[in-house]
Amino acid sequence: MLAPNLPTLPDHSADSQISHREVKIWKMLAIAALVLLSLASVSYVRALTAPGYATWNDRTSSWIRDHGGAPALNLYENWRYASPPPDTQPDLTQHATARALSGGSATSFGTLPVLPTVAGSPAPTWIPGRTGADGIPVAYTALFQPDPVHRSAVAGVALVSGSATVAHIVEGKSQPVADDNTAAAVPSARIPSLVAAFNSGWKMKDIAGGYFSNGTSMQGLVDNQASAVVDDAGRLSVIDWTSGAAVNPHIVAVRQNLALIVDHGSIAAGLQSNGDNRWGSAKNQLQYTERSALGTTAHGDLVYLAASKVDLPTLAQALLDAGAVTGMELDIHGGLTEFNSWAVDHAGTLTPTAVLPTIQDKPDRYLTPDQRDFFYLTLASPTPNQPWAATDTSATTMQADVQSVSITSSVR
Repeated sequence: MLAPNLPTLPDHSADSQISHREVKIWKMLAIAALVLLSLASVSYVRALTAPGYATWNDRTSSWIRDHGGAPALNLYENWRYASPPPDTQPDLTQHATARALSGGSATSFGTLPVLPTVAGSPAPTWIPGRTGADGIPVAYTALFQPDPVHRSAVAGVALVSGSATVAHIVEGKSQPVADDNTAAAVPSARIPSLVAAFNSGWKMKDIAGGYFSNGTSMQGLVDNQASAVVDDAGRLSVIDWTSGAAVNPHIVAVRQNLALIVDHGSIAAGLQSNGDNRWGSAKNQLQYTERSALGTTAHGDLVYLAASKVDLPTLAQALLDAGAVTGMELDIHGGLTEFNSWAVDHAGTLTPTAVLPTIQDKPDRYLTPDQRDFFYLTLASPTPNQPWAATDTSATTMQADVQSVSITSSVR
């Protein structure tokens, strides 16, 4: 009987050759992955150590967006900020002062708005800020609860005279364009006259609008964009831009950011749905997060507002409640909102205070170089001899002063 034909085993050397090819491929893939990881690590380290102040969260999220991660980050933020804040009563009494004025009180530049009162809370009051040479306040700040359904949300608001102050905008180290040579800080010569300094808008890569300063367009201006405009008299106003690329010769600076959220004294149409993404990516308007906004009143005075854990419609309503008839959203999320109100304390020293201390913890921000562009306001009648609290600014104020002419947008 013939033995059955058994299958022939593979040649050992052939099997070894296949194995070696596989090993070689995996080695190549591993090397490529290591190279990519190394490059990414170097890039990330550079982002973390780039000049100018920025929080770790800001540097990290900016790096992710700059490297193709924007869609994933948008989804994450929509998930992270989907839940509303609790309906618990915050303690606002720690910010009370005997100098406070009630809403409806008359000031040198108008009547203070009567801010909404939430059940169980005292009526919000206004605290006088910086005074002019005549001793009359040119700014007031207040805290209130903008969301009666979620009482733990708190807003800080500032009302500043448009006629008694001069507005300036300063380019940061990375926004609107990367420039390590810009001073990116309030010039030291202007610090004695400071009234306030506050954050600007989103990163330029994340918006359709543009940026114009001192005759230079750093990103093209776009129609139908909310625009903070500084004219050659130092007046800051919020408008809906309709001039295209043309800029009136009396305009010194324009900073655009999304579409108006308050228009002609009403919340902008479509804000709740954001169907055409005029206010960021889909559902961005529904995130309960830290937000800031800028508006102007019917008399041309400025309203700045920052709030913790609010969606965009609530921010817009709060801006209306604070007296704005036109308004725009500025930056959002932790570490990106900052309004520092400067006033002379009992010792005669000019000292900063954050408008919303619960989330804004760097009251002297913008005295040292910052990564983002920002605004600051000074007295129309300068006070060059006013002593001020020089916190951690000695290394940078001289540089800021030397370069102030080229990087600030104002007439003074």
